[in-house]
Amino acid sequence: GGGRDVKLIWSANDISDNSYQNPSSFGIGLFYEIGNPEIPQPVVGEGAEPIVIEIAPEVALNQVGYFVDAPHFAMLANQGNFSTAWSLIDADTGEMVYAGLTGKPVEDVASGDTIQIADFSAFTTPGTYRLMINSVMSDPFTIGNDLYGNLVIDSARYFYLNRSGIELLPEFAGEEYARPAGHVTDDAVTCYKGTDPQGVVWEGCDYTLNVAGGWYDAGDYGKYVVNGGISLWTLLNLYERMPDVYGDSSLNIPESGNGLSDILDEARWQMEWMLAMQVPQGYPQAGMVHHKLHSMDWDGFPLLPPTTFENNNDFAEGNGGRYVFPPSTAATYNLAATAAQCARIWRGIDDEFADTCLNAAIIAFQAGLENPIAIAGNTPGTGGGNYDDADITDELFWAAAELYITTGDEQYYQAMQGTPYLATFGGIDKDSAMYWGDTASLGALSLIANGSDLPEIANLRDQLVATADAYLATIASEGYRVPITEYVWGSNSSILNNAIVLAYAHDITGDVAYLHGMTESMDYLLGRNPLAFSYISGYGVRAMTNPHHRFWSNEPNNGFPAPPAGVVAGGPNAEPSDPISLEFAQLDAGASRRYVDMRGAWSTNEITINWNAPLVWVVAYLNTAYTE
Repeated sequence: GGGRDVKLIWSANDISDNSYQNPSSFGIGLFYEIGNPEIPQPVVGEGAEPIVIEIAPEVALNQVGYFVDAPHFAMLANQGNFSTAWSLIDADTGEMVYAGLTGKPVEDVASGDTIQIADFSAFTTPGTYRLMINSVMSDPFTIGNDLYGNLVIDSARYFYLNRSGIELLPEFAGEEYARPAGHVTDDAVTCYKGTDPQGVVWEGCDYTLNVAGGWYDAGDYGKYVVNGGISLWTLLNLYERMPDVYGDSSLNIPESGNGLSDILDEARWQMEWMLAMQVPQGYPQAGMVHHKLHSMDWDGFPLLPPTTFENNNDFAEGNGGRYVFPPSTAATYNLAATAAQCARIWRGIDDEFADTCLNAAIIAFQAGLENPIAIAGNTPGTGGGNYDDADITDELFWAAAELYITTGDEQYYQAMQGTPYLATFGGIDKDSAMYWGDTASLGALSLIANGSDLPEIANLRDQLVATADAYLATIASEGYRVPITEYVWGSNSSILNNAIVLAYAHDITGDVAYLHGMTESMDYLLGRNPLAFSYISGYGVRAMTNPHHRFWSNEPNNGFPAPPAGVVAGGPNAEPSDPISLEFAQLDAGASRRYVDMRGAWSTNEITINWNAPLVWVVAYLNTAYTE
């Protein structure tokens, strides 16, 4: 897409059945198995004539469509250095309904593209259209306000479909995504014991934990408190601000019909797992929280989550095992923060559960104060991610803020004052407002959302708006009109988290510019980007289909489906680190082009709970803003 030619050097009839999966992804990830030694590889037959398939340029636009009163921009890359005519065409009648000229071509540093931009914001008649720029015709898209209703549901169902410890039944998951329960043997897991790759010796523990349940973190079958924490906070924050978005039975999950919001039912599945990761009373570091749970070795591809697993609690030589890994201060404050959220949300819904959450939060916060430098180790580096974080000040502020909101206790106000973040909005002067390793903004957003009357809040609100203004300035300066300049691992989540800040600024000021900044962020994710590609599965003609995920591995003939609709990929990465991206991404182009829709591309095409959670938040907000 976007004017770059892609050459495929073998013909389809020379490719093994397991490799040819997705003809709609030419140029992005047609041969997604290439380079994976575990999968049968495509072979050029002896004497076969190579074919060269040249990919035509694509008009980059939101492939779903545009809200009536939002900005309507589309781009064509690298097809000339002069302004050119564009036409908006009724997709049903073929009649031209609007036309204009692109502005002076824009040089976009992030991609390396020269972009012609068509602005048809003034055309607001609802309908289905195509856009032609410089004789290149787009696929049909919609102008209207009911754009994201299905995406609101699909994106949130991601979490049920990645539950651990429960069978996914066809009546809830659908036939394609139904599967046996995964890792029910997580109900008796002990602590990792051994020497990590840095030479640190971990002594293990004298207890086992029932840590079945929770959400699988990403493409693997590990479960992580620090990544689970920001994901859980995002869903609970959405509920606190918009409690009516996900009504009972809206998500068709096993708890539907119990009279509660389905988003709360889903969040509780994760909350109960995080509570179970706390070190029991009577043991060393009681009240601290184990950092993560996963196997000693990475699971293979493709793979259903095993129902039972040899946890190797007796550490028999030669067995791998599945363990909880040492407690960390970061994980401990993650539990304190989310359990404090839980306590106030469930008060009056389930007081017993609210009490359980509050007690765990108070104990965890004190344990964190007593163990301020328990840093996650590389334990082990071969079977799970580290999520290591040496600066815990932001988590301390976040946990103190949530506990202060819930309890009003002065000690938590004093704890907030002991950090920089009560005086300075955590996301200010940063390319991304928050992520799992920088959670200060979460505390500030909760304070603002819950109407805290602390004297510092007015300043935090002003700084939040200033941060949102910086994102709008970035959108205006970037060729593809996106609120980031840095393409880190999971860059798409940076865009979504920044959009949450834009939403808060819209609520604070009433200025529609911030709402438009959110819509433009979604425009980018749904196709108005250098690859003219939708990073959200099931939404767009050219959309992500081959994520780094062990079950959604896009081998339907072998029982491994393509991803369900509503899953967001990590996105372009300026410094990809997996072999597939290093071989097939456009590394000679700008950072925003360094992405491939291939299963093995874990540094550009993995999917995770903490990236889908802000997608849920943003589309729920936009759908409400434009349809109610």
